[in-house]
Amino acid sequence: MARGKLSSATFVLVHGAWHGGWCWARVARMLRDVGHTVHTPTLTGLGERAHLARPDVDLALHVQDVVALIEAEELRQVILVGHSYGGMVITGVAAHAGGRLAHLVYLDAFVPSDGQSLLGLVGEELAAGVRAAAREHGEGWRIPPFPPERFGVTNPKDVEWLTRHLVPQPLQTFEQGVQAKDRPSLKRSYIYCAKPAMGAFDRYAALKSDRGWRYHELATGHDAMVTAAPDLAKILADSAG
Repeated sequence: MARGKLSSATFVLVHGAWHGGWCWARVARMLRDVGHTVHTPTLTGLGERAHLARPDVDLALHVQDVVALIEAEELRQVILVGHSYGGMVITGVAAHAGGRLAHLVYLDAFVPSDGQSLLGLVGEELAAGVRAAAREHGEGWRIPPFPPERFGVTNPKDVEWLTRHLVPQPLQTFEQGVQAKDRPSLKRSYIYCAKPAMGAFDRYAALKSDRGWRYHELATGHDAMVTAAPDLAKILADSAG
């Protein structure tokens, strides 16, 4: 992404399930190169914090991870980005720290209503499969990661990178409903990853015609921060203008 005269903004980039703050490395570098402040927290029990995983890690704890960062760093006018499961997290953060936020960006992410859980959004068949995987391969509380190819990652080096770093996701993060609160003053954007589409997020393509949202599409797979970092960084940088 070329350097340019952009308004400096503060980004907090929240990763999705099985990932960690590490997955944002390329996008974060590009945003910093044009003068933005970028935080890439890792949620409890994932990434370099995998040693903190335990059965009671839930969505509320992940929301608090991000709220605590925003408050401790005294951040304001934050552009809060959530990828995939991270959409559940940023929705909860907006309910608790909305006064510190300027813009919510959902990157191929779930957009829940109050009380909805991730497994409640994906349908009974997929939810049953997730629970079965946790029972059979995760001692009843850990969900094994999907292979990188499921996220649309095909470059062999990137596949190897993700395979090294993806870790199991605590089941309660998918089971617990989110506490959501309508905040009409917040800008909202949705970035839909269309090629290949993951399926679970197809419903959100309808936001294209919703005047309450800014809508973007990327011709890439689900892990756009890996497969289309320059294009994603440009959309995010433009959101700060």
